[in-house]
Amino acid sequence: MVRALVAAVLVGVAAPTVGVHLVQRRLALIGDGLGHVALAGVAIGVLMESTPILTALVVAVIGAVSIELIRARGRTGADIALAVLFYGGIAAGVVLLSRASEGTPANINQYLFGAITTTTSSDLATFAVLAAGVLLVTLGLRRYLFAVSNDEEYAIATGLPVVSLNVLLAVVTAVTVVVSMRVVGLLLISALMIVPVASAQALARSFRSTLALAVVIGVVSAVAGVVTSYYQDTPSGGTIVLIAIGIFGLAVVASRVRNFTDASARV
Repeated sequence: MVRALVAAVLVGVAAPTVGVHLVQRRLALIGDGLGHVALAGVAIGVLMESTPILTALVVAVIGAVSIELIRARGRTGADIALAVLFYGGIAAGVVLLSRASEGTPANINQYLFGAITTTTSSDLATFAVLAAGVLLVTLGLRRYLFAVSNDEEYAIATGLPVVSLNVLLAVVTAVTVVVSMRVVGLLLISALMIVPVASAQALARSFRSTLALAVVIGVVSAVAGVVTSYYQDTPSGGTIVLIAIGIFGLAVVASRVRNFTDASARV
């Protein structure tokens, strides 16, 4: 349980710092696409009897870089490239898993839907290193990433390495997907990157406060979800996401009440 809580905190902190830039770029669903690609990586790891986390990381990073380079060259729309990731990744995962042993389907559920209480010490060490790398990029380069996400043409005009920054953001998104898959599962990963950010946007008035509040909401959702799933014997991934959605609902209500109060005060 201690390992589960530490993993929840790591994911709760890292995921929103990436999600805030994805929301800004209107790429909220890219986490789902990379989650499906990561499934192919997990299948490769299972089939080769190696570490699924590492193979998922390699495949997800390759997928993320590929879609960003395709988008940058303008050969096809980002939505089409994302669709290819969705269907190609899950199709490859299904085909490869069909070649694995009979006991694999039960084991693969922990990657699809999350099984945070099965996190081992080695898993936790890997997650900690990957999460630290995500935070180093998203917080250390947040001014430049914000500039590119907010107005790409202006960023190009000012001389920022836009393509490199976009590829870097794609890579940390892939890393976040792999870090989160044992906590919320590959099928629900995008929710933990996007929903806390959406909640924070409803309440905050600046990018900095949105980022800070999104991290707080992400940690609260992850920890509360783990504790609730432990005592209620429910799947950890679904419980975490439902709590995050509940917080989003409260944030929307609070935002509307605040707007109504402000309007009344001006009158």
